[in-house]
Amino acid sequence: MYESKTETPLHGRKFVGRLMGHVGVAAGLLAVSLAVGIAGYMFLEDLSAMDAFLNSAMLLGGMGPVNTPKTEVGKLFAGCYALYAGLVFIVTAALIFTPIVHRVLHQFHWDDED
Repeated sequence: MYESKTETPLHGRKFVGRLMGHVGVAAGLLAVSLAVGIAGYMFLEDLSAMDAFLNSAMLLGGMGPVNTPKTEVGKLFAGCYALYAGLVFIVTAALIFTPIVHRVLHQFHWDDED
């Protein structure tokens, strides 16, 4: 997927395209995760769509839930979703920073003299 250290680094437009691809995958992951959280809070905790969105978005953003779960199954969902949201946060950051870090490291190791 990425060029090896013996290959020249990608030109600007191709790099931006690669970066936008990674951002697109990260945005898709966040959208699916947000939809799962909204559905879970709406059906298991009987929250309105806006309150379910707020709770899901706050968890995905690392802030924590706004409404305290009332039911046992809601508490179980909230706990599992919080653990999942923490992992999504890490994966999303990795998806976005990987091409940038690779490019920086590639610039240090690439030698244009043959």
